[in-house]
Amino acid sequence: MTTLIATSRNMLTAFSGMLNKAAGHETAATIMQARLADDMLPLATQIRMLANFPRQAVSAISAAQLASNEEDPATLDDAKARVAETLEMLTSVEGGSLMGADEMVDLTLPNGMKFRLSVADYVNDWIFPNFYFHITTAYAIMRSKGVELGKADLVPHMLKHLNTDS
Repeated sequence: MTTLIATSRNMLTAFSGMLNKAAGHETAATIMQARLADDMLPLATQIRMLANFPRQAVSAISAAQLASNEEDPATLDDAKARVAETLEMLTSVEGGSLMGADEMVDLTLPNGMKFRLSVADYVNDWIFPNFYFHITTAYAIMRSKGVELGKADLVPHMLKHLNTDS
């Protein structure tokens, strides 16, 4: 499941750049508690969750036992450090140490629901949708507070595929 590692690294690297932009914005001191709606989690929690999902995935599909951080980052500097820690962990993972796509994993949600699914289904149907939800929500929170972000900030890794032949 090298896709898990590559995709998580691309998106966390992009998110690190977004955090750098937010750090230079006038709302930097208060943005961590910003929400899109009253019943949604604040930016700090979105960041905690998006940094935890790759850690949880690697723990579930390898012999690594990586603890998730259950505290929200308090500042943008804390958030940048959290993302950097997850990126460092992803860099240290060797593709051969991950379970095969057809191997089975168990997933238990905090509400007690239990699932048994293949590694491919676990990554594609659980990890990626949650990871993308939290990164997109964090992006939207920062945008709603005036941080100048655009699609290029979300997918800068696409520049390596730019076709300049035409």
